[in-house]
Amino acid sequence: MKKKAFFAAMNLRRGALLLLAVLLLVVFAWVVARSGPLAPVRVTVTTAGEGRVTPSLFGLATVEARRAYLIGPTLAGRVKQVAVDVGESVKSGQLLAEMDAVDLDARIQAAQAAIARARSGVSAAEAQVRDTQARQALATGNAKRYVDLGSKNFISPSAVEARLQEQSSAQAAQGAAQANLGGAREDIVRLEAERNALQQQRANLRLLAPADAVVSARDAEPGSTVVAGQAVLRLIDPSSLWLRLRLDQGRSAGLAVGLPARVALRSNPSLPLIGKVVRLEKLSDSITEERVALVALDQIPADLTVGELAEVTLELPVLANGVLLPNASIQRQGEQTGVWLVRDGSLKFVPVRLGQQSSDGLMQVLEGVKAGDSVVVHRDRALSENSRIKVVDALIGSGS
Repeated sequence: MKKKAFFAAMNLRRGALLLLAVLLLVVFAWVVARSGPLAPVRVTVTTAGEGRVTPSLFGLATVEARRAYLIGPTLAGRVKQVAVDVGESVKSGQLLAEMDAVDLDARIQAAQAAIARARSGVSAAEAQVRDTQARQALATGNAKRYVDLGSKNFISPSAVEARLQEQSSAQAAQGAAQANLGGAREDIVRLEAERNALQQQRANLRLLAPADAVVSARDAEPGSTVVAGQAVLRLIDPSSLWLRLRLDQGRSAGLAVGLPARVALRSNPSLPLIGKVVRLEKLSDSITEERVALVALDQIPADLTVGELAEVTLELPVLANGVLLPNASIQRQGEQTGVWLVRDGSLKFVPVRLGQQSSDGLMQVLEGVKAGDSVVVHRDRALSENSRIKVVDALIGSGS
């Protein structure tokens, strides 16, 4: 009896273990079928619809000044004073800074004295010309009388020749005096030009504002030495601020001058600004693969600062009706771009030809999909045409 009871207990234990193993195997198979690699891929789908797409281009921009001025001396020198500071508004012609004149004032005085002396030389040359003119007139009269007397044989030919020689000498002296007078007058012109050049150099030491502007940088302080062309101050014209916009080359189709722009500044994104594209740069950035466009604002805010970042959306012309799909549904398989179509519970990858994209994430499909087709938007794993799928409303929180 004891032996039979022992075997019965052993059989019961084996049966329980076998049942437990079967249950574990069923649970494992259920888990594998529901969440393992053999489980269906959970996807969300949408129905391709028709409508108009309003394409747009989006990019980041930096506020810059169209007109900027570098104010510095034309000759090397030492800064004497700087009259303005960063952030100050200046008027056209206002004194901004001044360079040390060193010996320019003394050189201008020396040039003035040289001009006065040259004018005295002109007076002396004019007096010499008058004297030679009088001598020539006397010599000419004497020569004429002696010629008349010589023709009547009242005087010897040698006496006539002497008077004629005196006349020639007087004429030569008068020519020399005229030449001296011309040279003296040319000296005055030269000296006045040198003085004017020195005065212009002296005036250039006063650095004046070329237009109404705002001081953006102060690069030198009193006592520092700068070379010719080096900036002491930098100015910008606040009325010439615009945006340097960078756009992805691959998504810049349709970019053109005159496109309307919506601008959101980083400092005040709730304030919408309106502008338009006024220029397209001919050189693109080959490293970042970006194109550059300049956007002018219709109204420049009073607190707009240079260097501030902004988000810019360019509005392209509205396109004709067409098939629209969410941008997330566009996939890439190898070298092809397309979408996953759902037909009778099976999948098929269909290549498509795309058009423009709207700012709300809709993509225009020109070929490959018809209105009413079911298209996969999101999936939790990679798809293939042999994949089993389970359509859910959303991937997040849809674990059942």
